[in-house]
Amino acid sequence: MNKVWLIGNLTKDPELTTTTSGISLCKFTLAVQRRFQNADGNREADFFPIIVWRNQAENCGKYLKKGNKAAIIGSVQTRSYDAQDGSKRYITEIVADEVQFLSAKESISDQAMSDADEPQPLPKYERKAELRPVDEDLPF
Repeated sequence: MNKVWLIGNLTKDPELTTTTSGISLCKFTLAVQRRFQNADGNREADFFPIIVWRNQAENCGKYLKKGNKAAIIGSVQTRSYDAQDGSKRYITEIVADEVQFLSAKESISDQAMSDADEPQPLPKYERKAELRPVDEDLPF
């Protein structure tokens, strides 16, 4: 059985391309922290190259960004090629069957704040203080 489950963060923005036959292909690197700390007390990370195909590739290219957390389910594949110096090189990649976007989408209020010079007030129904009943609104 060849099945991999990974959760980590993208190290840079994904690269979305298409093959000569028009099939979408998205590549990115996923940094996955190890479970245990090293001798210095730091948690090391492994960096896995991820390959995604077709519609899922288009979604990854459109919605994922550097730093986003994602879950990957797929398989490990190794391929080889001959380098210019004549040596044989091997590449191990994770081919994703499923990608789950785990980072929260920007809320409308966060996006409004980033687009404006000063913070915009939230609509009345979103203010926490106004979610509590006011005494004059009570029927008794």
